[in-house]
Amino acid sequence: MQTKIKYLLVSFIFLLTSMSFVQSPSNKFVVVLDAGHGGKDPGNLGNGLKEKNIALNIVLNIGKELEKLDGIKVIYTRKSDKFIDLHERGAIANRADADLFVSVHCDAWTESQVNGASTFVLGTKRSETNFDVAKRENEVIFLEENHEKNYEGFDPNNPESLIGLMLMTEDYLDQSIQLASYVQNNFTNQLRRKNRGVKQEGFIVLHQTYMPSVLIETGFLTNKKEGRYLSSNKGQMDMAMAIKEAIIKYKTSLNDSFDSSVLDEPTRDGVDTSSVYPEIAFKVQIAAGSRKLETKPYNFNGLNNITMDPIGNGYRYFYGETSNYKEILKLKEVALKKGYSSSFIVAYKNGERIKMEDALKRHSN
Repeated sequence: MQTKIKYLLVSFIFLLTSMSFVQSPSNKFVVVLDAGHGGKDPGNLGNGLKEKNIALNIVLNIGKELEKLDGIKVIYTRKSDKFIDLHERGAIANRADADLFVSVHCDAWTESQVNGASTFVLGTKRSETNFDVAKRENEVIFLEENHEKNYEGFDPNNPESLIGLMLMTEDYLDQSIQLASYVQNNFTNQLRRKNRGVKQEGFIVLHQTYMPSVLIETGFLTNKKEGRYLSSNKGQMDMAMAIKEAIIKYKTSLNDSFDSSVLDEPTRDGVDTSSVYPEIAFKVQIAAGSRKLETKPYNFNGLNNITMDPIGNGYRYFYGETSNYKEILKLKEVALKKGYSSSFIVAYKNGERIKMEDALKRHSN
């Protein structure tokens, strides 16, 4: 049994000084596909299989299917057996102003009977078992040149390196969980794979990105039956189609999030009281990044009423502010039409950010 190590939170120390990114408008929904490992890093070698090859084949199949669809642009961190630094994988997604980052891997364990698929997001709810998975993936940095400089002394084997708060990741946690849930549902319902759930853990490759991101462990190569499936053409295509369909469902959900029930509520003296939440300030988040921009229309594709919120070493950018939920939905549609395809609504109460489900609880009349 692998040693279980106490883990707190992954440190927010990986913002690259060379990165000056903020999401900009795009006419297409950009998906970055990341095949784990590659080149001198084979990944896990359960039952003589190579994780790097299986992950790449699945990713290429996902991309081939997505590229058949209008309105989607696919970018790969690698399309061949090539070693890519972890920090560069995230940088590729950031430079592309991507809407999604999807990293594909295969799992391994000391007990050969363990099987099933899981999808990880970068978050603070973790377990000691999950830490072992993240530790294995993060140890890839030791194969990189200048890893001490690039990761500022981060040591995947030292729990003390993981103390801190992931300040920027909360912006995209809910969306990442949503995509991860779609992936897991497809694995379970379509492919009848064992569902190991949606989990949160500290993966460096996810920490580098400024967009909803997931890391998928498609199954265990150390399990002979599952290893045979994942190394087969059928298994790789099955997994690819399940992931592709989850991505499409997620993309569709961005435009289907309008709460139609609000439209049916009665008005009072010409004001739709049911859609007004007096203590809540709704905003549309359109961007986040390490670059500080003037909140002028020319920096945001002509949008007015832009506000900025510093957080850690970065900044969030919002369009509009209102206590009327119907109005903020309309503003989100404006942002989407302006090309901010990853826009989403956030809520504040007394100056503090709160969950949307809490904000939308019916207020007393």
